[in-house]
Formats: sequence, structure tokens, C-alpha cells
Amino acid sequence: MAGLHDSTTERLHDKIKNQTIKKKKMAKIENFEDLEVWKSARILTKKVYLDFNVNKDYGFKDQIQRCSVSVMNNIAEGFCRNGDKEFHQYLKVAKASCGELKSMYYLAEDIQYINVDTAIERRLEANNLMNGIGKFMQYLRNSNKK
Repeated sequence: MAGLHDSTTERLHDKIKNQTIKKKKMAKIENFEDLEVWKSARILTKKVYLDFNVNKDYGFKDQIQRCSVSVMNNIAEGFCRNGDKEFHQYLKVAKASCGELKSMYYLAEDIQYINVDTAIERRLEANNLMNGIGKFMQYLRNSNKK
């Protein structure tokens, strides 16, 4: 009987352990500041501001700053909306603004507002952020199917 008891106890222990692991994996994010995509967007936005802080082409400067701010703000605003469907729509806008930011860095490079290495680095960061937002959108779609 001792062998049966040990086996049952072990299975019960494994079941509890697996449920605890699932709960940890599915921890609900309470604040947009905890989202990795928002953190990345915030860092990138700061870099955009620093890259063009002395630029006198105010039209260009305004546009590139606005699209970078749009990324982080749409992630935040969407998170604070009513449900994943609205959040998903805001993430689409954030991802599109990220594409605009990437495009603006091509222009900044072409008209020599920024050096080539910085432009390449920022485009890579914008691309990585777009991919991160896309993966997050996919995660939300998949989690809603369950």
C-alpha cells in the first residue's frame, strides 16, 4: 500500500506544481508600463528626441517625434481600453507608426540629418519593435481563441 500512496501523492504534487507554473506563465499584466513593447517604444522615443534635439528643420523634427510618440502612446492607450479587440486595433496603429519612424530614418540619412550608423541602428530598433508588436498581437489573438 505504501507504494500506491507514494505514487498518488507524487501525481498530486506534480499536478499542483503544473498549475502553479501555468499561473506564473499567465500572470496578468496590470499596467501598460509592464509591457515589454511599451518599454522598448519608450527607449526608442527618447533616442529619437536626442537624435534630433538640435535639428532646425521643425517640420521634419515634429513629424519624426510625433510618429515615435505615437508608438508608445497607442500601446498605452490601447491597453487602457475595453478589451483585447480595441487593444489590438491600437497595436495596429502603433505598428504602423513604427513603420513610419523607420521610413523617416531613411530620409534623415538621405538628407544627412543623421549619420549612417545611427540611421541603420534606429531602423533596426524600429524593425525589432514592429516585430515585437506583431508577436504580441498574435499572442492576443491566440489567447482569445482558448
